Amino acid sequence: MSETQINNPLHGLKLEKVVTDLVEHYGWEELSIRININCFKSDPSVKSSLKFLRKTPWAREKVEALFLETFTH
Repeated sequence: MSETQINNPLHGLKLEKVVTDLVEHYGWEELSIRININCFKSDPSVKSSLKFLRKTPWAREKVEALFLETFTH
C-alpha cells in the first residue's frame, strides 16, 4: 500500500459515489450554492459532473472536501 493512501479517508471511494452521496444529501440546488460550479447549476447530472470534475482538479478538491466535511464529522 502506498504511504500516501494510508491516511486518505477517500481511498477506495469512487468519484461517482462521492458525487451521488452529496446530491442525495444536499440536492443539486444546495450543492451548487455550496460549490459554485456550472456543472451543478446548469442542467446537472452525475455523468456531466464526473466528466468536469475528472478534468478540473481544483473543483474535484472542493467536492472531496465537502464530502469529508459532510460525512466524516
